[in-house]
Amino acid sequence: MLLTACGASKPAAPPLVLATPTDTVLTPFADAAGAVWLSQGRWALVSEGGGVVGIVDFSGHSVKPLGGAKSRELKNPFAVFRSGDSLWVADWGLQRLTAWTLDGRLVARVAAPELTRGALARARDAQGRFYVPMTPSPGPDGSGNRDSAAIVRVSAALSRFDTIARLAPLDVAEVQGDAGRRFERRVFSGTDQWGALSDGSVWVARVYHNRVDWRDSAGHWRSGNPLPDRVLEVTRADREVFVRTFPPELRTSAEQLPFSAIKPPFVSGFTSADGLVWLEKSRAAFDSVGSWHVVDQEGHLVREIRLPGFSRILAAAPGAALAIESDSGHVRALQVSVPRLVSPGVS
Repeated sequence: MLLTACGASKPAAPPLVLATPTDTVLTPFADAAGAVWLSQGRWALVSEGGGVVGIVDFSGHSVKPLGGAKSRELKNPFAVFRSGDSLWVADWGLQRLTAWTLDGRLVARVAAPELTRGALARARDAQGRFYVPMTPSPGPDGSGNRDSAAIVRVSAALSRFDTIARLAPLDVAEVQGDAGRRFERRVFSGTDQWGALSDGSVWVARVYHNRVDWRDSAGHWRSGNPLPDRVLEVTRADREVFVRTFPPELRTSAEQLPFSAIKPPFVSGFTSADGLVWLEKSRAAFDSVGSWHVVDQEGHLVREIRLPGFSRILAAAPGAALAIESDSGHVRALQVSVPRLVSPGVS
């Protein structure tokens, strides 16, 4: 009775274990920061380290750079999103957004507006309004990271903005070093995830409540159901794996960073092409099966996706998903078949 009164998590949806993908394309990139579906068998994949957006075409088993191999339209792209029939690229090096047709033709350039302090949008709705994450200024000692971030909606004319949602502040710890006192984010701590749909509705995955809340196009909020999860402690193996990602000369400093005691329920999230929320769940250090919770627009868990191996799913569309894995210093893109889901909670 007590658990019911406190809003206990619903039982997990029956897990769907995906078959090992056989449709793969080896890319020339060493990393991948995000992806978005374009059309049947075609995906846009952004590499921050490579400074390029690659168009991965599984039908031709090819990867072509957006804008051509020597394009000056991109310098430091870090995020991609789709709005209608346009692919949008956020580029911090050029401090602007660019819009492209789905076949790769440049159609618009939008400079970062002053009213967002240079922050760039991560979504755009059918009315042309942009959705921008506004993070607090950390300050010289990092103490500003204790403040919450915000999601703002910017008018199509870039002349005004409204605050749509507040996000949980980072989990920081005060540390004392040679340079004095600083506030550092705890390693393995989580952050709220969010996204916006074409109708102007917005979702926020709350890391501390482990649920997905929705704001409809009229501005009304609806809290989602608590999601089921296991609690994963941050182990010595987790710490060692993290420290080994640094060059040898920096590993001693990395060992001194503050670590969270437990892992967050999810580590990333994205909106699929059919308006569902995919949350990548935390896993143990050597867990060889990845897991994703799929949540509908009512905030209900409708599916748990499991994918054997160490690959990560970055984007999804009806019937398919795009995963990536490391292969000898390069990213291998994998197109995974996902049985279609029919749910009354999906619109």
